[in-house]
Amino acid sequence: MLNPFHLAIEVHDLNAAREFYVNILKCKEGRSDTLWIDFNFYGHQLVCHLNKKMKIADTSNYVDGNEIPIPHFGVVLNMSDWNIIADQLVSFNIDFIVEPYIRFKGLPGEQATMFFYDPSGNSIELKAFKDIKRQLFKK
Repeated sequence: MLNPFHLAIEVHDLNAAREFYVNILKCKEGRSDTLWIDFNFYGHQLVCHLNKKMKIADTSNYVDGNEIPIPHFGVVLNMSDWNIIADQLVSFNIDFIVEPYIRFKGLPGEQATMFFYDPSGNSIELKAFKDIKRQLFKK
């Protein structure tokens, strides 16, 4: 079993973050205060800290023909969970940076991926492999 990671990010509006992470990404809310909220981000601890003056990153790199935002964070899911979440996000009319698709098709590291922003402009990637243990770090 992997140890859960802890990631703290800034958001410009805690209520918008709560709405997005709980109602759209289906993350359970944990502890909170007037300046932060903990979320169970697929078994990991994501903490959104209020910063009304936050600046949105606008750097990217090209990967597999797509402009990928830097920085970004996310999680690797199993394929069935990834498909369910992709369908949910499509049903919510999420404005994708990169729409759900299979990347590196037929190559080592073939993976399902999608990129989108949260309401504060934080870039999120959700990905999946058919066999995470054998494919995650395959060259």
